[in-house]
Amino acid sequence: MELQLTRPICFFDLETTGINVAKDRIVEISVLKIYPNGNKESKTWLVNPEMPIPKHASDVHGITDEKVANEPTFKELSKEIYNLIKDSDLAGYNSDRFDIPLLAEEMLRADVDFDMKNRVSVDVQTIFHKKEQRTLSAAYKFYCDKNLNDAHSAEADAVATYEVLLSQIERYHDLENDIKFLADFTTRKQMADFAGFIIFDEDGEEIFSFGKHKGKKVEQILEEEPGYFGWLLNADFPLYTKKVLTGIKLRKLNNKLA
Repeated sequence: MELQLTRPICFFDLETTGINVAKDRIVEISVLKIYPNGNKESKTWLVNPEMPIPKHASDVHGITDEKVANEPTFKELSKEIYNLIKDSDLAGYNSDRFDIPLLAEEMLRADVDFDMKNRVSVDVQTIFHKKEQRTLSAAYKFYCDKNLNDAHSAEADAVATYEVLLSQIERYHDLENDIKFLADFTTRKQMADFAGFIIFDEDGEEIFSFGKHKGKKVEQILEEEPGYFGWLLNADFPLYTKKVLTGIKLRKLNNKLA
């Protein structure tokens, strides 16, 4: 079977220096682009993260400082990667909580204005966890009856994720072969930023999901406690979260001036 698409979708996977979205960097990215006519395009890049790769990370994905020493930086690759994915929806395994937030950080550091406003994302891990509660390697074996021999190779993981989604659609009759449906199905909560520090309440207004103002409206706090905005911008939050906060503050200011 093939996915029913109205626009391309890019299955992608990252190997990184760690799991801190704000601080860690990409060392490998692989993209498998599926077109509505069924054509496929695949591209993998090794990336110089411009920081040492911790041993515990290298032990997982096998990528060392020496292996990427002469590879381009993400900034040097950013436009090529963006041009490949800019017209596409995105899909991955745990991508909503990790890969997309970290990719957004790298894009913003490279001065590429990345966002998800005109696209949706499908997190294959969420489907798996809602249905079976397993890992990617187990998912690949369970759904495709194949062994993921190159686990933690970005290319192998991206391809496996695509194949798992196809098998999930075939197995579960309540899953529609429709990217918008799958995106809605895999959305855990409505987030204003990728990392989930700012979410939407039942009225569609942005609220904080953490800290002393958890559950409070962002606009209200930024107006009542302007120093909190400055603290957030200088603290160790993802760049995209700061971008969203700045947008909310500017929106409030423009509404006052209107």
